[in-house]
Amino acid sequence: MLFPRLTGANRTLAQTVAVVAVMVGLAFASVPFYSWFCRVTGFSGYTNVASTGSDTILDQTIKVRFDASLDRDMPWTFKPVQREMTLRLGETGLAFYEAHNPTDRPVSGQAAYNVTPYEAGGFFDKIECFCFTEQTLQPGETVQMPVSFFVDPAIIEDRDAKYVHTITLGYTFYEIDPPETTQQASADANLLTTAPANAIDTN
Repeated sequence: MLFPRLTGANRTLAQTVAVVAVMVGLAFASVPFYSWFCRVTGFSGYTNVASTGSDTILDQTIKVRFDASLDRDMPWTFKPVQREMTLRLGETGLAFYEAHNPTDRPVSGQAAYNVTPYEAGGFFDKIECFCFTEQTLQPGETVQMPVSFFVDPAIIEDRDAKYVHTITLGYTFYEIDPPETTQQASADANLLTTAPANAIDTN
């Protein structure tokens, strides 16, 4: 038994701290496990993934706001194209985020996301999202990246989530190592633009 010398509230507090410490440790040690934990429990506003839209659309509406941020080492600019939209529960929405690479090199990124308030995360279903895959922008490139989603009508039956009237969908982009194909393409481009010493025209 954990903490056999503690009793009552002190033992409960100690066990809670221990569980939190273990989860933090697992988050750093095993990203897949942490992802699974969040997906199962809805922890940290983790969302659902749906293959199609909802079969049910209610008259009740909900407001969805869009937020964007960057890791401090990420050189892109990144913002939502629209700041918010109002949808009926179950209605499929389509939003866009804009990213720009102002550097003189290809930059790859991966988006992490969450939904607030957290109790709404389990009812926010993504159908397609740029966050599902890595993104690579070439020097000076600007792209608009879509996310399609709906808010599950079952939210009105949840004890806590039924009081949510506004949901914020937020993304943070982190720089990652570029895919091997991008690295090879960059290397090939350098070879094409750099003339070998024995190929220099001396006439």
